[in-house]
Amino acid sequence: MTATLVIADGVSLRSKWGWFLVLGIISILLGTIALVIMPAATLATVMVLGWLMVFSGVFEAIHAFQVRGWRGVLLHLVAGLLGIVLGLLIVTHPVAGALAWTMLIASFFLVVGTFRLVAAIRMKFPNWGWAAFDGAITLLLGILLWADWPWSGLWFLGLSIGISLILRGWAHVMLAFALRSLLTMTEGLRRAA
Repeated sequence: MTATLVIADGVSLRSKWGWFLVLGIISILLGTIALVIMPAATLATVMVLGWLMVFSGVFEAIHAFQVRGWRGVLLHLVAGLLGIVLGLLIVTHPVAGALAWTMLIASFFLVVGTFRLVAAIRMKFPNWGWAAFDGAITLLLGILLWADWPWSGLWFLGLSIGISLILRGWAHVMLAFALRSLLTMTEGLRRAA
């Protein structure tokens, strides 16, 4: 069923394969740049996250005033103001923000990796080894980030963004080639008919 959906979507997208190729190449280039200048990419990521927190805080505070009279209005107002304050602290102190984000992510990896590893070993469901491997690698990454902290705060987010952009770019390039081959295949079928 999934293959049928992909082919149906591919038929409607096949003439746009070039756009996917361009998007993939641009993503790969941006990911490579992020890897070359990891500290700058880290700070840029932190700035974007900080501004997102500010804007979401503003909207939540506005929402609180729109629903005044509701019993949950105070919770929304406090959350909105907290988002604004934290976002502004991150934007005005991006290095400290990068260190804090990295510490939070390292803590998340430690907890999630441990739970995945223990759950996989205890439950031993079919193919549990992959879940255990995922948990072990996630746990190891958390340990490495903690062990290298605070220095990991200067490179980790930039590295993550760079790798993500490169992998997403290659996925788009491969999709473009698949759509192009689908286009070539359907044109060949039309000529044969």
